[in-house]
Amino acid sequence: MRHKNEELMKEINTYIGVFYASHDRTPSTTEIARKFGMARSSAQRYLVEMNARGMLSYTDGVLSVSQMNKIRTDRTQAPLLGSIPCGDLTYEEENVECVMSLPTEIFGEGPYYLLHASGDSMADEGIDDGDLVVVTMKTDPKKGDLVIAMDEEGRNTLKKYGGVSRKNHKAMLLYCNQAVYPDQVIYVQDLVCQGIVSHVIKRKG
Repeated sequence: MRHKNEELMKEINTYIGVFYASHDRTPSTTEIARKFGMARSSAQRYLVEMNARGMLSYTDGVLSVSQMNKIRTDRTQAPLLGSIPCGDLTYEEENVECVMSLPTEIFGEGPYYLLHASGDSMADEGIDDGDLVVVTMKTDPKKGDLVIAMDEEGRNTLKKYGGVSRKNHKAMLLYCNQAVYPDQVIYVQDLVCQGIVSHVIKRKG
């Protein structure tokens, strides 16, 4: 099959690897044919020839390429639970909007949940209005951690944990936008940490 286009074979090979990374499966012969504007029988002949040349494995309809061994597809599931105010303590009800899949290679095993950041008080920490924050379910924050905090009245906010004040012995929740809220602090008598921010997913646009 010398008439086969070698550049097209390379493109097909790359497409299969990219498709696998996006869908956790290899494309069907029909999907390959549609992608490259050819008949399904032609796509199948290309796969047979590529198998013969050692470019991929295509046996009994089962397809695999070398890139698949380099692609890590492990995921952890994290619910998106509405928004968290980056401002004064407010009341928020938990609302599961959807469940998102996070690659463990980047985020780790979890468990996690996600929240929309609302407000501008965490801008100095790289968290802007509309960003998604990934929250690990840890409840024992260290000074400097970004926390999802709730007080004894059930109000919550996203702030930096500043430790316990020596003056009034209350937990300090620090605003992180000096330009707008210079040195502003929320003092909480009985702090409840609902999680610690581990990652920020920036809003598009």
